[in-house]
Amino acid sequence: MKLTGIPFQVTDWAEVPGEAHPGDVGVATWRVKQHGELRVRMVEYSPGYVADHWCEKGHILLCVAGELHTRLKDGRVVVLRPGMSYEVADGDAAHRSEAPAGATLFIVD
Repeated sequence: MKLTGIPFQVTDWAEVPGEAHPGDVGVATWRVKQHGELRVRMVEYSPGYVADHWCEKGHILLCVAGELHTRLKDGRVVVLRPGMSYEVADGDAAHRSEAPAGATLFIVD
């Protein structure tokens, strides 16, 4: 990946408006910056959050706070705690997020 057309900038995520995305249970609040095809997000999952879909999009994801349970369609469950990340390519592994006690993630996709 080559990053182009993004001038140096600092983001105070608390100042970026949140967008509510309801799950099957709970809500994900996305704070989004878009740079051409590159999307950078700070996402907060409410306690008990369960995604309403299987995601096939590629991500680089860092758990900032809380605990994220990522269920893969093949049956595996991966648990991320603060300081842990996962990386997955588009179409590589369908996944679904759950946050039993809530979580905050930094995501690049």
